[in-house]
Amino acid sequence: MSVSEVCERFRISEATARRHLAVLAERGEIERVHGGAIAAQQMSLVLPLNERSQQQSAEKVAIGRAAAALIGDGETIFLGSGTTVYQVALHLQGRKGLTVITNSVPVINALSVAPDITLICLGGILRRSEMSLIGHISEMALSQLRADKVILGVRAVDLEHGLTNDYLPETTTDRAILGVGREIIIAADYSKCARVSTSFVAPLHQMHTFVTDWRTPAEFVAALQGRGIRVVQAANE
Repeated sequence: MSVSEVCERFRISEATARRHLAVLAERGEIERVHGGAIAAQQMSLVLPLNERSQQQSAEKVAIGRAAAALIGDGETIFLGSGTTVYQVALHLQGRKGLTVITNSVPVINALSVAPDITLICLGGILRRSEMSLIGHISEMALSQLRADKVILGVRAVDLEHGLTNDYLPETTTDRAILGVGREIIIAADYSKCARVSTSFVAPLHQMHTFVTDWRTPAEFVAALQGRGIRVVQAANE
């Protein structure tokens, strides 16, 4: 909805409309876009990857740094698709002795210039909005691979409904990805917490570690910890 539509619908001034939109954005209920706002849960359906990378950018950079710090030398890891996991890849540049498996074209591009990282790239059908490779070919390759850690992003994390995404055809690939790792690390910013998206991926207990940012509510963090899930909360630097 544009700012002018907000003014017309609620019969308020532009200054008042912008002030209320700012409050809703601070609560994580909407995202501000040029000239207006959009419901937070609809962002992944509307904005392509390059535009979503600008949403919660400071949080994603911090999460990427914190998640990369969990990776030990010599490990084999899987990096999934999405803007948050891409930040993990950027923070792995310069590391030595890692093997990285991925279905993300941006991750491939980021790590292709890292000569001391062995890169294993999955084939599959290209999902252009995510620049990810999914489908039967990807899942067949995954059946032959194993990793010490999987780092995956999701659209929503909810205490009752678990891990969910917004694109049904990608769900089976996500489940196959979760099956290759001894430790499952989910990386998601505060706007994904206590939300439910369209397609069920996995129950909450399948996640071992949750990496998020400083804006994630303390009660949500405590609830995850109460279920035996390690929570790494990146600092605002």
